[in-house]
Amino acid sequence: MTDQMTVTCEERPAAENTGAKRGNAAAVGVARFLSLAAAPIFAIMALVSAFGGPVDMVCASMHDASPLGGMVAMYALMSAFHLAPWLRLVR
Repeated sequence: MTDQMTVTCEERPAAENTGAKRGNAAAVGVARFLSLAAAPIFAIMALVSAFGGPVDMVCASMHDASPLGGMVAMYALMSAFHLAPWLRLVR
């Protein structure tokens, strides 16, 4: 007779295992969606910061400042760093 704590998934009835598999499948699907959503969202945020976003008050005194500095560069880099899931799709 085995202790209840030492029962593995293989020893459980099939009805108990299907719920865990469905939960894993849902979690994997959500993770895939989030990994694909990151790069475009950061790219949109970079464009909004460059062309339509409010100017930082600290940088407002610099009249000839580049619009590619600060938040725009950060969002562009974050978008580039999150391109890996898209590159896996293209491959």
